Amino acid sequence: MNWIILIIAGLFEVAFAFCLGKAKDATGIEMYWWYAGFIVTVSTSMLLLIKASQTIPIGTAYAVWTGIGAVGTVLTGILFFKEPATALRLLFMGTLIASIIGLKVVSH
Repeated sequence: MNWIILIIAGLFEVAFAFCLGKAKDATGIEMYWWYAGFIVTVSTSMLLLIKASQTIPIGTAYAVWTGIGAVGTVLTGILFFKEPATALRLLFMGTLIASIIGLKVVSH
């Protein structure tokens, strides 16, 4: 169950990065709504990470959490912020995904 919580925490990490990206491009009241979304999502992500790390080793939990966040944020940048999807970026995202899976496999 805590692995599922950890994955959700990683998705909230992607959400807070998305909120930061949107806030950067927003003005007026819309900017404040995006920053409010950032505060909610970063808080939720951290609380879920804390919960997951109660049974998953902290080194593994943190690495998986940041890996999910990194891959998800790069994909979000490509899909929503018109960042480049170069072959090297995709290659290194693939290695990150392989590392996340490897950590899950070797963790008890």
